[in-house]
Amino acid sequence: MAAGIAGALVLTACGGGGAAGDSGEVTFWDTSGPNEAPVFDEIARDCATRGGFEVKTETVPFDLALNNYKTAAQGGQGPDVLRAEVAWVPQLAKLGYLVDLTDTDLGRDSADFLATPLGSTRYEGRTYGVPQVTDSLALFYNKELLAAAGVEPPKTWDEVKAAATKLGGEKTFFINNDAYYALPFIYGAGGDLVDASAKKIVVDSPENVKALRTAKGLLDAKAATTALDPANSYGNMQAAFSSGEVAMVVNGPWSVADYHQGTAFADKGNLGIAPVPGEVAGKGSAPVGGHDYVIRKGSRAEGSAAKLIACLSSVGSQVRIAKELGLLPTRKSAYEDADVRANPVVSAFQPVVTAAHARPWIPEGGQLFDPLKIAYADVLAGKKDAGTALDEVAKAYKDQVVTDYSTD
Repeated sequence: MAAGIAGALVLTACGGGGAAGDSGEVTFWDTSGPNEAPVFDEIARDCATRGGFEVKTETVPFDLALNNYKTAAQGGQGPDVLRAEVAWVPQLAKLGYLVDLTDTDLGRDSADFLATPLGSTRYEGRTYGVPQVTDSLALFYNKELLAAAGVEPPKTWDEVKAAATKLGGEKTFFINNDAYYALPFIYGAGGDLVDASAKKIVVDSPENVKALRTAKGLLDAKAATTALDPANSYGNMQAAFSSGEVAMVVNGPWSVADYHQGTAFADKGNLGIAPVPGEVAGKGSAPVGGHDYVIRKGSRAEGSAAKLIACLSSVGSQVRIAKELGLLPTRKSAYEDADVRANPVVSAFQPVVTAAHARPWIPEGGQLFDPLKIAYADVLAGKKDAGTALDEVAKAYKDQVVTDYSTD
C-alpha cells in the first residue's frame, strides 16, 4: 500500500506544471559531494521533464549550506528545495524557514519510510521534511591485510587492541578526531550527549568518560593512530586507508567511492564492511545520519517544489540512488528491489542502520558537535583527561547551546 501511495505521488509529479501562482521553476540546492551531485542532478532533471516544470540544481558546499540558507531565508530568498542534513531540519523549522508539510500529500506519505530517518523530519509534532537518504558509521577494513594477519573483523575495542600485535601496531586503526566519529565510542558505552525527553545534559556521564578513555587507550597502546591537526584528520584518514597504510577505519557509505579510487582497493572486493566495535561484542552502536528534502517557506514555486520532492523521494528514485551510488534508501520497499539487495555496500550497511542510535532531533542538535570536537581532539592528543574535557563540554552546552537543560 505504501509503495502504491509513493507511486501515486510520482504520477502526480508527472502531470501538469505549477499550480496557480506557482512560478513553475524550482531552484534545488544540492549539498552532496562530487561523486553524488551528477546523479542527483540527473534525477532532478528527469523529474522536472516528466512533471512539466523546470528545475535549476545548484551544488552548494556542505559546510557552507546551512549558514547560506539561513542568511538567504531571513531575507525571503534562497532555494525552493534544500537537501538538508538531518540535524538542520528542526533548527530551520524553529526559525520559521520551512513549509509545514504535515497536512500535505508529502507529510501523509509516511508509512513506507524507516522510523528513525522519518523522526528527523519532525519538530514539535509537525512534519517539515521528507527523508532522502540515511546513513551511519561502520567499520571498514582491508580484507587482504586482515586475512594475511589471521585477524577477523573485531567486534570490541579490546579486539582492535589485541589485533595490533599482528597488524603492525599503529597501522591497525585510524581514529578520526572529529566529534561525529566519537559517537560510536560513546553510544557503544551506553552514553549520549543529551537526554532530550528529560531536557538534561548527560555528555559528562561516567559512560562517556569511559568511552573517550577507550579511544585514547587505543593510541596509548600503539594500536591506532590519529591526526595531530583536527582540520586535516578526515583527509589523513582517507589517504591512509585508501593507500593500505592502515588496516581499519570507521566511516560512512559516502566514503566508498573515494576508497575505490585508492590503490588498496583497485579490487573493490578487498573492501570489507562490518558493524562498529563496542565495549561488548554485539553491543556496538553508531549514529544515524542522512539528509532530508525541505521546502523554503515563502517559496514562489511551492507546488512544483512538492512535486519535485515527491519524485525525488519515490521508490524508483531511491532504488536508482542506491544502485548507482551505494547510498542507503529511507523507504522500506526500496530494500526489496533485487538490485538494491545485491549492492554490497547497501547490504552491509542495512543491519548497521537498523541498529543505529538516533540522535536528538532538537533545534540545537547540530550545535552539540562543536564543543565536543574540541574536547575529543584534546583528549586524543593527551592535552586533557576525558573527565575534565567532558565537564567543559557540559558547561558549554549549558552556557551556549541548551541553556534550559539541567545538568543534575
